[in-house]
Amino acid sequence: MKAEFNSRYMGSKAEEFCGIIMLGCPLDATSSFRGGTKFAPDSIRKASWTLETYSPYCKRDLDEMMFHDAGNLELRPGDLEYSLDFIEGAVSEIAGKGRKPLVFGGEHLVTYPILKAMQQFFRDMQVVHFDAHCDLRDEYEGQRLSHATVMKRVKESGIEDFSQIGIRSGTRQEFEELLPVDSPAALAARLDRNRPVYITFDMDVLDPSLVAGVTTPEPGGLMFNEAVGYFSVLMGMNIVGADIVELAPDYDTTFVSSVTAAKVAREILMLLHA
Repeated sequence: MKAEFNSRYMGSKAEEFCGIIMLGCPLDATSSFRGGTKFAPDSIRKASWTLETYSPYCKRDLDEMMFHDAGNLELRPGDLEYSLDFIEGAVSEIAGKGRKPLVFGGEHLVTYPILKAMQQFFRDMQVVHFDAHCDLRDEYEGQRLSHATVMKRVKESGIEDFSQIGIRSGTRQEFEELLPVDSPAALAARLDRNRPVYITFDMDVLDPSLVAGVTTPEPGGLMFNEAVGYFSVLMGMNIVGADIVELAPDYDTTFVSSVTAAKVAREILMLLHA
């Protein structure tokens, strides 16, 4: 795996001892409203140093967990096919060693190659999808590979078991395909605790009054404590990987969006370690 090292997420340990690998995938190729997600991985890392390592929600501490921040993949701007293949290969390498990936996007399209890689090792995955948007279009602005089509492509790759949380924007056809979950209790009822789970967390699932620095803000979203309520359901399940996507830090001069993304990352690390 070829990686460029930047400042690491707080608490990162030496790679050889770790079962969780953080990886930056700064893909920023198909954003339809505004871009800037390529700056997200490093902004999340920087913001992490404003947080405590202890999570009062999970009652766990990152200092007790073994994870390694492997830096950012060197993607080729303008070469989408190469970038997607490179992401898939990098995640395959992580999962093939029995480790769990936590990927910092980048735009939401990164989830497609990540899940293609994960399917090599986990054939019966359940996907928990936090997002404001359905992302179920067949094509968008003439592109079949887009942040707006990513879940459609994932479904076509053979994954059908979705729990979609926070969705509040899409076409009529997308909403007909949607598999919505509207409460932590509903998520608990839907998930099979005996099967592997993958989490994809689009930062625009949170309300823009909290997180303004996203590519496509959508009013009416979750607040942070509501997201934590869903995380509490996932605690103790077989979480095999996760990604955090669509942060565009330069649109929030307060830096609160990046801090929130870093805190989401901390909580997901707790879930991966369970």
